Amino acid sequence: MFWLIFFTLQAVCTSVAHAMQHYPAAWGHYDVCKSQIYTEEGLAWDYMACQPEATDMTKYLRVALDPPNITCGDPPETYCALENPYMCNNECDATTEELAHPPELMFDFEGRNPTTFWQSTSWKKYPKPLQVNITLSWNKTIELTDDIVLTFESGRPEQMVLEKSLDYGRTWTPYQFYATDCLDAFTMEPKTVNDLTQRTLLDIICTEDYSRGYVWKNDKTVRFEIKDRFALFAGPRLHNMASLYGQLDTTKNLRDFFTITDLRIRLLKPATGATMVDENNLSRYFYAISDIKVQGRCKCNLHANSCVFDKGKLGCECEHNTTGPDCSRCKKHYHGRAWSVGSYLPIPKGTANICIPSNHGPVRK
Repeated sequence: MFWLIFFTLQAVCTSVAHAMQHYPAAWGHYDVCKSQIYTEEGLAWDYMACQPEATDMTKYLRVALDPPNITCGDPPETYCALENPYMCNNECDATTEELAHPPELMFDFEGRNPTTFWQSTSWKKYPKPLQVNITLSWNKTIELTDDIVLTFESGRPEQMVLEKSLDYGRTWTPYQFYATDCLDAFTMEPKTVNDLTQRTLLDIICTEDYSRGYVWKNDKTVRFEIKDRFALFAGPRLHNMASLYGQLDTTKNLRDFFTITDLRIRLLKPATGATMVDENNLSRYFYAISDIKVQGRCKCNLHANSCVFDKGKLGCECEHNTTGPDCSRCKKHYHGRAWSVGSYLPIPKGTANICIPSNHGPVRK
């Protein structure tokens, strides 16, 4: 049975919009769905495109590991340091809280001393590959707004794939390949995000930037660079958001690229620190992750400015006479025209594209 850890909030249903962290200032737009204005006929509603602000999405995920018995500690095991095979004083024991390294420690509060982390079993079955799938599921479409960052407590893997799903884990597509040698591992030429252009932004690349070197104290992170991809349209400091918003409005493939329901981290080969694996000391080779960061927001199709976590599920608090988990259809009796996604343009209010009553009478909320 998979490890399943569900991260819940307070007992009461809490708005995601209240636990916010601002991405760049430009993403602070679209936080109001409607406001009252004075017209010749009196007070009326002025509708605007709106979306929840970006927040830490790891608070709302479920994590599953495959194989399910890949976490260290059952039975207890002693590990050696990768850079020093004679330093073998790290113990993992699932029955002792201080020595256990369960999956939820990838998502707990960072800054503790000593660091908390999830850890796999060692490569004791070498030469059989030591491979792990870590699946993060939200049961909701979310839009990524910042880099995905993995922080390894062990050496960074020599081969890894980050994958995404848009259909709740039924199908998967790669986001990025990572390797010390892209040609050897994946028959792909090595590239970096800096090699991408507006035309090739959606290309799937293999990078060697995050796999080389096995020093434990430095170079711990592996990234999937969201902001650098945004910058291809919005400029290095994301000041020209109108350009990015225009592209997101008109290019479905671009919107879908930054939209997910699930992420999967496929760890294919641990750090070895050498060309040859030391078969006499396989306890040096394993995976350990201390932190995973995923910044994003609920996808509400620009029809909601808040999202709630209730009974283990995220859902948009829909406005504009829309309904559904993603505000992707019109409410009953509001089918006066076909449902449509909101639009970012014109900046700063966008276009709400509200659903109107079936009798074409005045809109009432």
